[in-house]
Parts: sequence; C-alpha cells; structure tokens
Amino acid sequence: MKFTLEAFDPGSSARAGRLVTDHGEIETPIFMPVGTVGTVKAVPQIELKEEVKAQIILGNTYHLFLRPGIETLEMAGGLHKYMSWDGPILTDSGGFQVYSLAHNRKLTEEGAQFRNHINGDLINFTPENVVDIQRTIGADIIMAFDECPPYPSTRDYTKKSMERTHRWLERCFTRFAETEPKYGYNQALFPILQGGSYSDLRKQSAEYIASIDAAGYAIGGLSVGEPIEEMYKTSELVCGILPKDKPRYLMGVGTPANILENIALGVDMFDCVMPTRNARTGTLFTWNGIVNIKNKKWEHDFSPLDPDGTAVVDKMYSKSYVRHLIRADELLAMYITSVHNLAFYLDLVKEARKHIKAGDFLEWKNKMVKQVSQKL
Repeated sequence: MKFTLEAFDPGSSARAGRLVTDHGEIETPIFMPVGTVGTVKAVPQIELKEEVKAQIILGNTYHLFLRPGIETLEMAGGLHKYMSWDGPILTDSGGFQVYSLAHNRKLTEEGAQFRNHINGDLINFTPENVVDIQRTIGADIIMAFDECPPYPSTRDYTKKSMERTHRWLERCFTRFAETEPKYGYNQALFPILQGGSYSDLRKQSAEYIASIDAAGYAIGGLSVGEPIEEMYKTSELVCGILPKDKPRYLMGVGTPANILENIALGVDMFDCVMPTRNARTGTLFTWNGIVNIKNKKWEHDFSPLDPDGTAVVDKMYSKSYVRHLIRADELLAMYITSVHNLAFYLDLVKEARKHIKAGDFLEWKNKMVKQVSQKL
C-alpha cells in the first residue's frame, strides 16, 4: 500500500492525498460506507459504485465471523468475491465489540471472550486469531485488536486498557509478519490509538504507535459519548504526533460537521453508520442542512428530494413521495434515503479535497459547518 500527499491547506492541517491499494486508488480525505455483514444496508453494490461513488467500504470482523462465517468466506475466495465488490475494503478488528458488548464479554490478557449475540455460543478473540480472521476475510486494510474503553472511564482503567491494547498490538504485528495474504493481493495492518479522554494517555499512545512502522494509523475510542470539543482536542493532539506521511483514520466519526472539523485537524479517513442508519428513519443530510423528511411540512412538497444532490434519486423523486414511502414503511424508502445520504457524504469529502487543493479549505469549511448543521 502506498500513500502520497498531494496538497496542504495553508490555513489548517487539512491534507489531500492518494492511497493506492491492490484493489484501486482512494483519494483522501475519504468517507467509507459501512457494510457490516458484507452489505451496505439497502444499497446494491452497483449503486455504491455508480451513484454513491464509494472508493472503499468497511466490513465488520465480528459480524462477518458470525455470519456468513470464515469457512464460507474462504471458500468464496474472500469478501471481495463473495459480495461482488472489486474496490478496496477495510475491516475493523472486533475491538469495538469489546466496547459495545461490554455486558456480554470477559476481558483477559489473552483476549476477549464474547457470547454470540445470535445463539449464545462462546467466542474467543485474541490478537492472533483476529489477524487470522481478517486474513481470511481478505480486506485490503485490516485493524489491530484493541479495547475501546467506555466514556467516561477512570484514568486508572483507561491507562491499564491502553497498555493492554499496546501489548495486543505487538502480538498482532508479530502474527501479521508470520502469515501471508490468502488471495494473491497485499494487505496492510493499522494500529489503533487509544487513551480515552486523558490527554497525557492519548499522547503516550500516539507516540507508541507512531514508533511502529505501519502503513497507516487509526484513532479509536472517540464518538463514544464524549463532548464534541473533546473529540476535536484529541484529534488535534494526536495528528500532531502521528507520522505526517501516513494516512490517519478516525474510526466511527461522524456528522458532516464532525468530518469537516476533523479534516481541518489532519484526519484523512472516516467511517460511520450515521448516513445509512439515519436515512432509514427519514433523516437526510444536504448541502443546506438536515431534513427530517417525515415532518408534515414536506407532505405536499413536490420539488426534487435534493436539487443540489448528485445521485439520480435526488432529482427523480419528490420530497412528498419519499415522505410517503418512509411513513408507509416501504423498502424503497430505505434505498432512496440511503443512496442520497451516502452520495452526499462522498460529495462532501470530494468538495473538501477540491478546496484543500485550491488552498481555501478553512474559509469554506467554516461556512459549511454552519450550513450543513442547521435543521430545515
């Protein structure tokens, strides 16, 4: 994997780059649609490519391990072939489930033990088998196993968690070095930075993972309930420490405004379920602000769903019609709103890249943060 920086914004820490993988090139900053179990919910792969213009998508190691299972994925030749997606894929490590399934797991130095949320079977994730599982899934970019501590956590707990994540990281890289890709193309392993809400721990974790010669670096443990200002403070701190010539991936973030602000702080890659999850309940993100399409004000609005949108659905369907579909719980509504929101997110980072290259990103960002955050 190769990463090249192409432009820097003079008024901020924003950068435009190009990430080359064996499954294609990715222009950064980039947003990655989340395809948890081998599908971006409600959006066919052809639409991801042609309408959304996704350059890379994300899969979830824990959920793919459960369904369809590693044996099936290996027999299929990896996730790319299984889901008919020929672009780059990134997989998380299952570390977020250490956080989200805290009521249903046990942590030890060896790893994490879960109860399968589907049938109750015991599952053991270790740094070693998480690398093995992601080798079998076959993503272009894979993540080291980590613990995402809850917010808030005591400093003592956060420190112990971070240190264990660092020890797990060493084991992940050892296992990665001992194994080979399974399907004839290269994979890159990213370490994940932790440290909770404590600046000194974040600094320590950033310095530790920066000392590892990795293809890129992930920032974990944010967007878990902390104040927005704390997220930005942490991003600014760690982006000042992480290597300048490698991609920085902020995991699980976030709103359009969150993405713009973090681009300004030096982040290159993002993922979040928000555009598709919110789409399914009728929340649309647009260049002019946030639309709750279920509101009565749209009942007799026969104007295009989003005149400024780039997806075909934005011009093809009216606000009134999409409101009707959402209220009637029609499946088509999920497709239309999900394609719209994802296309907007990809347009947003594309426009950010354009302004970085033009050298006026900061001024544009400050205007757009207010604009995209207002409720219509």
